[in-house]
Amino acid sequence: MPVAGAMVLAGCSGGGDSGGSTDGAAAGFSLMVAQANDADDFYAQMAKAYTDETGTPIEVIPYPSDAYNTQVTTQFQAGNAADVAILSPGTGQPISVITLAEAGFLEPLDDTSAGVIPEGTESLYEVDGKVYGQPTALSPVGFVYNPAAAEEVGVDEFPATFDDLLKACTTAKDGGKSFTALAGSVSFNTGLLAQIISATRVYEETPDWNEQRASGDVTFADSGWKQTLEDIVAMNEGGCFQDGAAGGTFDSITNGIGGGTSLSAAVPGSAATSINAGAGLETDIQAFPPADDQGEFMLASANYAWAINAKADDSAKASAQDFLDWVAEPAQAQQYADLSGAVPITGVSADTLLPVYQPVADLLESGAYTGLPNATWPNPAVYDALGVGVQGLLTGQKTVDQVLQEMDAAWDS
Repeated sequence: MPVAGAMVLAGCSGGGDSGGSTDGAAAGFSLMVAQANDADDFYAQMAKAYTDETGTPIEVIPYPSDAYNTQVTTQFQAGNAADVAILSPGTGQPISVITLAEAGFLEPLDDTSAGVIPEGTESLYEVDGKVYGQPTALSPVGFVYNPAAAEEVGVDEFPATFDDLLKACTTAKDGGKSFTALAGSVSFNTGLLAQIISATRVYEETPDWNEQRASGDVTFADSGWKQTLEDIVAMNEGGCFQDGAAGGTFDSITNGIGGGTSLSAAVPGSAATSINAGAGLETDIQAFPPADDQGEFMLASANYAWAINAKADDSAKASAQDFLDWVAEPAQAQQYADLSGAVPITGVSADTLLPVYQPVADLLESGAYTGLPNATWPNPAVYDALGVGVQGLLTGQKTVDQVLQEMDAAWDS
């Protein structure tokens, strides 16, 4: 942990201890966040901007990313968590909004917070008609793409259709590169690849597919998920992935994109900003190409949410809600998005998006996207079955039908 972070943590006080005002300003509050490194400070920058504007003091308490989930759950259970915390929407993680709200740890939010929730994702933030989380920003998920590396092997533009993609895979391989770098040994990345492809294969035509699956009206085995997995098999057989992709790690993606040996990778959009800064590249984000008779569609999720501790002092709760109302305004939403490498949760405009998102600007502005499918799946075992199943497809140890059956069984368990 950075020394500065350790010093902040040493002075950490639980919810309810950050009240009081300074020179007539509103009562302050504390905010706990995950921070991967010292440069990963966009939450602190937003807090400072608010303090500079309003005089309201905010104590930002950073925790190392790999320890954050444990800190959040431990402190909420102990009753000494910060007044505000950054959580995950839905139910998929221990620090998910619905999980903590149902346990009584979170304070209901106001109508402004409810108003910024993307349409169709209300269930990720609501319990019994009350909202307990406010999404921070949209994180588009697709293929980070290196046009310069593509031009070196004769791929002049990102493929417009799936057939074009398979042709581009052959062209890239003939030129000594792979079209896509895949962390095949990491089930999270193989599962993410499948979700990205499912945007057009499943959700473009049936946006409420998850709800239909919950009602028992559809299954993985008899839906567009079969085509999703068949496309991964076709990509593997077509040489789209780097050699040894089944054993690939996240280093395979970093080295492949950074070194110009791979043209693309399936990662969150914010990674493009980091890659560009770290490797001096000009990558962008592309939506996975549709198959025949499918429209363009992509994934864009609000992966993080602000939430207020139910045990915070009333004065801290009021100040925290004022802050949440402020970050929901289009100007602040844009500022947060620029700092974090994401897309504003309100006021999305193609004219103001970061350059990396320009290829998908029309989709984002028109709302032609859906959230990460697994955010509303009933248990983590379904996504585990998908990620591990795709690994089996890469090695030939599983068939598409087997993977789909395992996903259905996990859903119904």
